Amino acid sequence: MDQKHMNTLSTAGLLVALGIIYGDIGTSPLYTFQTILTEGGDANRLLVLGAISCVFWTLTLQTTFKYVLITLQADNHGEGGVFSLYALVRRYNKALFYVTIIGAGTLLADGIITPPITITSAIEGLSMVKGLEQHIFPGNTLVVEIVMVILLLLFIFQRFGTKIVGGSFGPVMFLWFFMMGALGLMQVVQYPSILKALNPWYGVRLLTTHPNGFWLLGAIFLCTTGAEALYSDLGHCGRKNIRISWIFVKTTLVLNYLGQGAWVLLQHKENLGGINPFFAIVPSGLLLPAIILATSASIIASQALISGSFTLINEAISLGFWPRINVKYPSNIRGQIYIPSVNWIICTGCALVLLYFRTSEAMTAAYGFSITIAMLMTTFLMFYFLRYVKKMPFWIVGAILTVFVCVETSFFIANAVKIVKRLFFLVFEIGLISTMYIWYNARRITQRFLTFVNLPDYIPMLEALSRDPSVPKYSSHLVYFTRSAYSKLIEKRILDSIFDNIEKKADVYWFVHIERTDEPYTMEYGVEEIRDDKIIRVDFRLGFRVQPKIGLMLRKVVQEMVNNQELDIVKRYPTFAHMRPNDFRFVIMKRFLSYDNEFSAREGFILNAYFSISRLAQSDKTAYGLDSNQTVVEYEPLVVNPVTNIQMKRAFYKFSEADEKKKAN
Repeated sequence: MDQKHMNTLSTAGLLVALGIIYGDIGTSPLYTFQTILTEGGDANRLLVLGAISCVFWTLTLQTTFKYVLITLQADNHGEGGVFSLYALVRRYNKALFYVTIIGAGTLLADGIITPPITITSAIEGLSMVKGLEQHIFPGNTLVVEIVMVILLLLFIFQRFGTKIVGGSFGPVMFLWFFMMGALGLMQVVQYPSILKALNPWYGVRLLTTHPNGFWLLGAIFLCTTGAEALYSDLGHCGRKNIRISWIFVKTTLVLNYLGQGAWVLLQHKENLGGINPFFAIVPSGLLLPAIILATSASIIASQALISGSFTLINEAISLGFWPRINVKYPSNIRGQIYIPSVNWIICTGCALVLLYFRTSEAMTAAYGFSITIAMLMTTFLMFYFLRYVKKMPFWIVGAILTVFVCVETSFFIANAVKIVKRLFFLVFEIGLISTMYIWYNARRITQRFLTFVNLPDYIPMLEALSRDPSVPKYSSHLVYFTRSAYSKLIEKRILDSIFDNIEKKADVYWFVHIERTDEPYTMEYGVEEIRDDKIIRVDFRLGFRVQPKIGLMLRKVVQEMVNNQELDIVKRYPTFAHMRPNDFRFVIMKRFLSYDNEFSAREGFILNAYFSISRLAQSDKTAYGLDSNQTVVEYEPLVVNPVTNIQMKRAFYKFSEADEKKKAN
């Protein structure tokens, strides 16, 4: 995404921001205040005013101040999220790698609860519609089935891209926020004293004097769980659109929370009988349309998590934290992507969460623990960004981040009690973090053995091999892929492949380098004949939406070179039109872990796990768009720590002729 997109403020951009960014935060009123009342006990004045005060200042400190004003500044070429932030600050401290993978893993893992909790909360509202209470109630099989169908349709829809999703969901979310604000304002007009709740004194009093006091922070935290996903979705909408739309979003959220509190106090009773205040403030004649709109908004709430997950994984691939997998670009904007494997992994996780917990109340009891960890990790990374990238004075950075650390640590401690109820997620979290740890460290180990040599030094050897009549021809055109951006350097293992074992004689040796651009449809190439008609390097510059088909593209390059009389292959091919695809042979270099290694326990675990995971990654043949009949996969042993000291004792006994006869008998 370019800087113009990042800084463009438009009505369409604001609408997309409403449809993509604020789903999670925007639907939190469905369950946040109800959860606070459930955990707080009696719905008295102290609880209501204190809870709303805490919610308001949490939205102000965490969402507005930390994320919207400060963290959104940390964009990496228009992209947001923990990996983008890490890429900006990693050179200042190597240990930030661990902070990053913990933040990313916990955000992705705990995020799978967002779609089922929001959609289930909305569908459970049907139990308040007269005539449906006998058929729909929390935990009912019918509720689970309805939510499951909605989830499946949502994940199927992801393949069309977030631009289409935002365009269709944006107007719905505008109506949703407008409705929330209007409903809340109606109650505030009836009970204007509720505005006292904006005073932070009531929040402090709740946390210090209420019997459950401090531990209510676990429920209060639910109002801001979507803030981290907001930053991850930066690349989908742009900073200005997010900041301006947040003014409208926060206003309606605060009005709705105030309205729910006003309704509770107007009831003059401390036991609400399990009624959800959100739906209670809706006029009876509008209840069903409101539930339909809430369900639509809940579907959109899932989008913030899903699109943010795509962005995180895509950046993890770019930074070498994740295996290469298939990434698709449904629109012309680079930040808007679709990753099929991640989409269906999240879908499976959401389905399992729904089947395991069944009710929104059970889900909220397990929600929030890991996101507090993710927020703390972002805070640590932001220290380095503000201090070293923005060059802010240490005392200012320290003061700002001390506030965030204190607030987020309090939320973490209050949410720590939920860990017993969320053991369901631990396997997923550990799996994500372990995969990133293994992949990153294994690549660092293997790259130590990637050496480059000066290609001109080997030109005479390549020419001699090509002319040697005693060596059978391996291929007319032999193609290798090189990582070197400099034409005079080449990987040593490529030359070893040509000269060692079976010598690979060819008429022309091609070295291909591929560079990805930020433009969607760039298809450019450059050619350098290192030795005329014998050793040629081709550099492809391909847009991020271009599916590489290197076999077809290289033949096109050859044809244009022949037409321009840059390449003379007529003597080899009297009729160029009859050149076959099989005249090109692409060699893919693939490493395997040799048995001739002696590892430490850590290296052995990392490398064995790395090669096991790599079997699930996208192959180079698929990534480069090569047909199987054109491709040769050549396996190269990786020897990291060769065994040097084998203790073996020679014990040899020579049988005599008599012994042989005796043995035969």
